[in-house]
This record gives sequence, structure tokens and C-alpha cells, in this order.
Amino acid sequence: MTKIELSGRLICSTSSQTDAVAEHLALHTELSRAEEGCIEFFVRPTSDPLIWEVSELFSGQEAFDAHQSRVQSSVWGSATAGIERQYSIRAVED
Repeated sequence: MTKIELSGRLICSTSSQTDAVAEHLALHTELSRAEEGCIEFFVRPTSDPLIWEVSELFSGQEAFDAHQSRVQSSVWGSATAGIERQYSIRAVED
């Protein structure tokens, strides 16, 4: 089965953006990990307080697409909409 992996960085440009990440990250992580098909989901701070490391793994394209759709209409999606994302998405074979 082909899994979908997203990795990269969430790059804040202001302290208000980092505040938004900090405020909404716990619920976003909880909801994401509870989604059907979510195998792994991490958003971690780095040594730079404006940059967060992102790592996601979903069981397939359908689960990944459902996650992306949920995020777009979520509080997290609204609160972090202006934050730069540098992501790489790839298919991973078992």
C-alpha cells in the first residue's frame, strides 16, 4: 500500500504567528492524530523560535486528502493561514 508522507517546516515571521501556533497546536495535533488513516503527526519547535518542524504520515491518498480538507476549515487553518509553509509531499511504498 502507498502511504503519503509530508515533511517540512512551518515558518513564522512574527511573534503573533508563533503565539497562534502555540495557542492552537495541541488541539490541532489531537484532532489530526484521531483522524482515520493518520499514522504519524508531529509539529515540533526547532532551535529557531519562529520555525516548527512538521512530519506527517497517512495510510494513503484518501486519508491525506481528508486531513487536508479538515485542516482548511478548522480553527487551526484560520489561525495559521498567513504562516509560510515549506513542505515536501511524497508517496512511500510499504
